[in-house]
Parts: sequence; C-alpha cells; structure tokens
Amino acid sequence: MPKVKIPRKSTIVDMTAMCDVAFLLLTFFMLTSNFTAKEPVKVVTPTSISEFKIPETNIETILIDKTGKIYLGIDGQTHRINLLKAMGDAYKITFTKDEMKRYSVRATTGVPMSRMKAFLDLPLEQIDNPNAQQGIPSDTTTASEFRQWVYYAKMENPQIVIAIKGDKETPFPVIKTVMKTLQDLKQVRFNLITGLKEVPKD
Repeated sequence: MPKVKIPRKSTIVDMTAMCDVAFLLLTFFMLTSNFTAKEPVKVVTPTSISEFKIPETNIETILIDKTGKIYLGIDGQTHRINLLKAMGDAYKITFTKDEMKRYSVRATTGVPMSRMKAFLDLPLEQIDNPNAQQGIPSDTTTASEFRQWVYYAKMENPQIVIAIKGDKETPFPVIKTVMKTLQDLKQVRFNLITGLKEVPKD
C-alpha cells in the first residue's frame, strides 16, 4: 500500500508587519523622549524622600558645584537670547548673532560677564571644558552678577520656576548666599533638586 505524502509547508515568516511595528515604536520613543540637558559640571545631589516633580518647561536652573561655583540657565533658546541681550545692555556689552546663537544652545552657563564674549568665542572642543567657566560672581551686594541674572530671567519669563541643584558637598555659605539673593528679589518660592531615596519603613 503506497504511503501518503504530506506536502511540506513553507517555513518562511513574513516579517513586514513586525518591522513596521518596530519602526513605529522607535519613532514614538524618539518623538516623546526628553533628553537630559548637558551640564557643565557633575553635581551629586543629596537625597530626600520627596516625590514632587519639577515642571519640564518655564524652568530656571541654578547649578552649584562642590567648590561653590554657580551656573544658571533657563529653558527655551529665545528666552536665553533675550536674557543675554538684557545682561549685555546692563553691562554695556554687545554680542554678535553668532555669540548669541552659541549661548542659546547651552542649557546652563557660569561665566562672569567680563569674560562672556571670550568664552563664547572659544572653539567647540574648549567651550565644554569645565575649567573654561569660572562661575557667576555671587556676592551679597545689589550689583551682584548672580542677582542680575536672576532678575532679568524673571523679567524675560514671569512664569519661570526656580530650581536649585546643589552638590551634597557644596559649602553651606554659598547656598545661603543664593537663597538670600532670591529672597531679596522677592523670589521666596523655589525648588531644591535632590536624589530620590526609599521611604523608611515603620
């Protein structure tokens, strides 16, 4: 009796649908992801159990490293350009369009106004060097450059929210000076950026 031959089925799997899904997911993540802004120095924040989330827009970041250097930045390239113009007018410094563009792409900057033009004219491989930024002068006088930066940032964007990100080894007098400057400018509501730690169990 002859054997019945079972026809073999093709083992080829059509991957078109899988590729479409993969590319759709990739596109979705690319369009919805928020990339972390590059900071001029590494800051290790203290930890806390607070889970309050800082808004992603209309934010002014005050960055303080462990040596006490102060850096400041606001979001939005247009806001940054207008802020630099206002500071230039206050200190009688004129910036070129190229210098303003280079400043606008930097999320956080900490350079005295007397050295700002020289800083913005540095080559790209040098401008990202942490040693290229000396920090914003922050004495407690009314002519403090840090005070001027905060004042004009608020004038540029009245809806701005202030967030202080300090290193856990930052000297306390520097933090105190920053907070006193904000209080003098009637900016009594601000956030402290910290790392999140687990809530202790009872």
